[in-house]
Amino acid sequence: MATDRSEKKLMIWIFLGAPGAGKGTQAERLRGDFGFVQISTGEMLREAIRAGTELGKSVQGYVTRGELVPDDLMAAVLQERLAQGNTGNGVILDGFPRTVRQAEMLEEILARHCWQLCGVVYLDTSEEVILQRLGGRRICPRCGANYHVVTMPPKVEGRCDRCGAELVVRPDDAPEAVRKRLEVYRKQTEPLVTFYSQRGLLERINASGEAEEVYQAVKAAVARRWQRCLAGG
Repeated sequence: MATDRSEKKLMIWIFLGAPGAGKGTQAERLRGDFGFVQISTGEMLREAIRAGTELGKSVQGYVTRGELVPDDLMAAVLQERLAQGNTGNGVILDGFPRTVRQAEMLEEILARHCWQLCGVVYLDTSEEVILQRLGGRRICPRCGANYHVVTMPPKVEGRCDRCGAELVVRPDDAPEAVRKRLEVYRKQTEPLVTFYSQRGLLERINASGEAEEVYQAVKAAVARRWQRCLAGG
């Protein structure tokens, strides 16, 4: 017998932060501790295209050409993904919304389905820390494994532990590329900090410290808001 999704309110979490702030790292750990499902923008698009839905066909051309998918299509893809189920105890959105307009569209989607936005975790980091983190990242061009020269170095310097290929720096991790990404972030995404702060949803976390220290702060903030959501607040 099919389950009526209205019996269980879907709880949504948003992760905000500049490139290199650690959104993916922190979200991955929350998945294990809270039973959340992490949904990234890329995952949503790939799933829609793989499933061959009408929306998937609509966005495929943009993805193939490397262009940004229009806001209305991104919102539709998100709504389609959330309606499919497989959302665990809640969903962490990583990569959406990226603009205030997308945030407004998300509010409309949540209101339409009686889903709840429990909180917005903002990982606040300095440009200096971000440049240091991204500057030390290395990737294997053969198998895709990720490393960091300081926090997660390979066993053999410059070589992938899995396949032995020579590690490389991602083009978008070069200093000038990172500064450009930060510029785009400040213009388009940083206004979301004010948007969600005004709604009383923002949890600002100092993400410049060690990963474990940051995670404990994130975990405490999420646990506090999660209990509030479960209580109907």
